[in-house]
Formats: sequence, structure tokens, C-alpha cells
Amino acid sequence: MFDTAINFLRAIRIHPAGWPFILLFAIAAAAAGFALKPLGYAGALLTAWCAYFFRDPERATPTRDGLIVSAADGVVQTVDQAAPPQELAMGAGARWRVAVFMNVFDVHVNRIPADGTVAALRYRPGRFVNASLDKASEGNERQGLRLTMADGRDLGVVQIAGLIARRIVCNVVEGQAVKAGQRFGMIRFGSRVDVYLPAGVEPLVAVGQRAIGGETVLADVRAQEPARNAEVRA
Repeated sequence: MFDTAINFLRAIRIHPAGWPFILLFAIAAAAAGFALKPLGYAGALLTAWCAYFFRDPERATPTRDGLIVSAADGVVQTVDQAAPPQELAMGAGARWRVAVFMNVFDVHVNRIPADGTVAALRYRPGRFVNASLDKASEGNERQGLRLTMADGRDLGVVQIAGLIARRIVCNVVEGQAVKAGQRFGMIRFGSRVDVYLPAGVEPLVAVGQRAIGGETVLADVRAQEPARNAEVRA
């Protein structure tokens, strides 16, 4: 069992923020196994799950100008119009917002949606209610990022803490030039990321669709089609 867990760790790419947690799980598993062998097996499985949570796979990001890709892995929870958080100074007008919910089995590394420059970073403390609830966008702890694209348009990315998430990591700084698909942070352990599209840009995803961070195209500034609907079909 321990050999299997070690081989699993060797086979996947791990985000650096995960190693302290994996080490703690591994030490606890070893101690439990020393006391009672079956507990060691359970601990090895939990250690493997912790490594799985902090996995950081490579992604193939589409590079055409004007494409906006998902900032997170998970299910598209809402596609609606809402005003961006006031602290990002993006105006009070409503624009399309795509919210992607990450459960504890999704990749939690977050990625930049489009080429541009980080114009603003704003952190706001708050509550830790279930991130799948609409009120989470307003009341939960969050880290906001305003990105100015090459054509001057701006978009917002908001990392929102969830019910058991207690740590938002954001590794970019104001004024930094960034590329679509570039890693910029993560949220521990299960949460959501909202992307506020540039004014006048329609989303190309629908509620219930699974998004892949850095790969799934949320919108195209050149597209002329209206917002999409979707349905589950047999």
C-alpha cells in the first residue's frame, strides 16, 4: 500500500503549496500504521488523496487573440449578469459573469483567462458559507484580480473561499504582464472562481458544462453569437 502511494506521488505533478500537507498526511499515516496496520493503509489512501488534490497538470491553452479561457476546473455553476465587486473598480454596470465551482476532487490550481496586465489586486475578508450559493459572491472571503487585455478591455477574476476553504493563494502582483493559461494561484479545499467578462462580450459556455482551467474557452471577444443554453441529453 505504501509503495503504491509513493509510486502515485512520483507519477503526478504536485503544486508546491501541497507538499507540506502531503508530508503531514504521510507522517500521520506512518504513525498510525506503526500503532495499527489497518490504520496505516487508511492513512496511505488519505495521503494519496491529498496529493491528488494538489495535482498540477500541464494544460494546452488556445493562443488566438481574443479568447478568454476558464480560470478554474469544475462545473459551470452560473452564467448570469452581475456587477463586478466594487473593490475592483470596474464600474457598476452589469456584465456577464461565469462562475465555476470546484469540488474537492477537482484541480484547484487557478489560471489566467487572457493575455494582459494585472491592473489591480484586491483582497476582502468575509464568511465561509457554501461557495455553491449565490450569496457567496457577496459575503465570502475573496481575492479579486482586474486584468487589462491588450485591446484595453478589462475583465475580472474573483477567487472565492468556500465552506471548508480557508486559504486563497494569489501569486501575481499589480503591473505584472501575464499570459492566458498561466498559473496564478489556488484555493484550498473546494471553492469557486468567478470570471467577469469584458463589457459587451457574450459567454460561450452554459450552466452544467464542465470547464477545464486554461483550456475551456469561456468567451471570444470577436464572436457575434448570443449567450448559449444547454441541456442534458441521453
